[in-house]
This record gives sequence, structure tokens and C-alpha cells, in this order.
Amino acid sequence: MRVIAGAAKGRTLKAVPGMNTRPTTDKVKEAIFSMIGPFFDGGLALDLFAGTGGLGIEAWSRGIERTIFIDREKISIDIIKLNTEAAGMGRHAEIYRNDADRALKLLEKRGIAFSIVFLDPPYRLTHMDELMADLAQRSLLEDGATIVVEHDAGHEYPDEMEQFTLLRKQKYGDTAVTIYRYSPGSADGGTTHADE
Repeated sequence: MRVIAGAAKGRTLKAVPGMNTRPTTDKVKEAIFSMIGPFFDGGLALDLFAGTGGLGIEAWSRGIERTIFIDREKISIDIIKLNTEAAGMGRHAEIYRNDADRALKLLEKRGIAFSIVFLDPPYRLTHMDELMADLAQRSLLEDGATIVVEHDAGHEYPDEMEQFTLLRKQKYGDTAVTIYRYSPGSADGGTTHADE
């Protein structure tokens, strides 16, 4: 794994040992950023099931001002620390060991809002639509924020969700990426682009 573009382009990232963490491949990561960016002018990113931190690091490398990384596994937190150091993120990275629900409660207390959220949980977790609704309810999303959900290709997330507009669905083998835009006051699903 490596950083594909931007300030940290070419920096090698470590993977989490073992089979429990499934890092986003460079091919899928490049596709994600071609769909949502590819570059950014500031903003705050949340990498919620961070794993190796690869998505949040890539976002920062491409112009996001700061990324908050959260994972519940100590081994992942250790790898994220190594990877953010290797990328040269320094004070642009905040890394916390916590589960997603508790983390959102703590972030709400800080009164911050994200412009990009990456949700790449273990594939057995299929409730990211509920988590997105929780992010919105806690005012953790900027108007127009982008939410990237990486999930098993066998699972479908809804085309229409209250306050979220579907931007893109794409499959890469057994991996699927579903991308939404946060649109407060919008209950329709917008335009769908589905590619096999």
C-alpha cells in the first residue's frame, strides 16, 4: 500500500498484521478519490473504522486540513500512528482508540463537522446507513459533506435516504463503494450512477 497522490505521494504504508483487517486496495482507493475529489481545499475528514488509516491519510495528502482516525483495535491504532508519521502528517492527524458509537458521542461534544467521512467497517457490519443518520443527527456533517461507504459487494445500501443523496455506486470484485452527499432537508435519492 502507498499514498497515491498529493503531498505524501509514494510514501509506503504498513498493513495491519493478520486477517482481521482488510485494507482498501490501491486500485479501489484511486477510484474512490477520482469520484470524490481528486483534490480538496481544506476541510476535516473522519476515518471511522480506520484500520491502517490509508483513506484518511490519502485525503490529507490531497488537501484535507486534518483527519481524525478512530479504530477500536490497539494493533490498528499502532499501525495508524506509524503510517501517519511515515506520511508526515504530524499535527494534522488525531488518532483515537474507541468504538464508533462512543466516538460519535465524544465528537459531538466538540462541536465539529466533517466535510468527508470514510466508513470502511468489517464487512459483517451492514448498518452504515444507521450510522450516517446518527452522524447527521449529531450535527457532525457539513452541508454537502461526502460520505464514502466501502462494503461487501453482496450488500446493497439504499438509493434513497432522508438527508442523503446517492452520488455513486461501484463494484470492484467482492468490494463495493457507495458514495452519498449530505443534503439537509432533502428526502429524495438524487441521481444514481451504478457501475459493475
